[in-house]
Amino acid sequence: VLYAGTGAVTANEIHIPVDVPVRFLLRSDDVAHSFWVPQLAGKIDLIPGETNELVLEADEPGTYTGRCAEFCGLQHTNMRFIVVADEPADFEEWLAEQEADAALPDDAVAAKGLEVFQSSCSYCHTVRGTGITGDVGPDLTHVASRRQLAAGAIPNTPGHLAGWIVDSQGIKPGNRMPPIDLRGDELQALLAYLETLR
Repeated sequence: VLYAGTGAVTANEIHIPVDVPVRFLLRSDDVAHSFWVPQLAGKIDLIPGETNELVLEADEPGTYTGRCAEFCGLQHTNMRFIVVADEPADFEEWLAEQEADAALPDDAVAAKGLEVFQSSCSYCHTVRGTGITGDVGPDLTHVASRRQLAAGAIPNTPGHLAGWIVDSQGIKPGNRMPPIDLRGDELQALLAYLETLR
């Protein structure tokens, strides 16, 4: 999710300010999908090669569940996202945090984790501020601030993240992330580094 006019990028967690109509430009790069947040608006389809528009407006703060409501493939039922409606001041604070580059780790274990990330994850993922600019998977600059991983398939906890890194196919078969073969100390260092990405 890109926030127009800013450097903020999220994945499967969308923040909007309360009482402000927010215009979404929706596109699909592969097959037909849909974007549906039942508590906020009707469903709209995403067609490859087309851009569709939808306006969402939340009347009160809260977390609203969304999903793809178009049968789009093997993991269709695991294509979920959330829309978090924040008070306007809270939204502006969140947006400023999301626009910032990742800080370099100041602890030896997390620094080792950055090295593991550079050798194992940088071909697919971006972390702004590090020079790592992979473009296959989600931008992970602030991954530790997200509530969910894998399009809502699992909560964002160290244990679930570790499981995802070493066996994402066991969690969500057919996703694009390959299993990453790491020693135990490398995995722990990588987790320590990813935890710094808030």
